[in-house]
Amino acid sequence: MTRASILPAFGPGFGPALGLVALLWLAWPAPVLAFDYPTAARAEYVFACMAVNGQTPEVLRKCSCSIDVIAEKIPFDQYERIETVMTMQQIPGERTAMFRQAPWVRALLDEFERAQADANLRCF
Repeated sequence: MTRASILPAFGPGFGPALGLVALLWLAWPAPVLAFDYPTAARAEYVFACMAVNGQTPEVLRKCSCSIDVIAEKIPFDQYERIETVMTMQQIPGERTAMFRQAPWVRALLDEFERAQADANLRCF
C-alpha cells in the first residue's frame, strides 16, 4: 500500500496540508502548568485546610482552589522547605530555635503567607 493510495479520498494536496497540521500541533507549546506538586502533597494541604474550615463539599472546592493558587506561586521544592520549617517550629526546645529566629525562615514564611493570602482572596 502506497501513501498515495491512503490519501486519495481527501483530494490532491491534502498530504502536505496534513503534514503541516501535524508539524504545527507538535510544535505548539504545551500549556504552562502551575509548579507541579505531587498529588499527595496537594491532598495533605486540602485535608489540613478542611480540618480548619469544615468538612463540606464547598470547603473541599475552596481548599483545592487554594493549593492550586499556592502552586502557581511557589515551586514545590520551596513549598517542601516551608512545610519543614512550619513543622520544626512546632517542636519546643533549643535545637529547633533556628527555625523560629533565622531571617531566611522569616523570608520563606512571608512568601508563603503572601501566596496563602492571595489564595484566600481568590478562593474563599
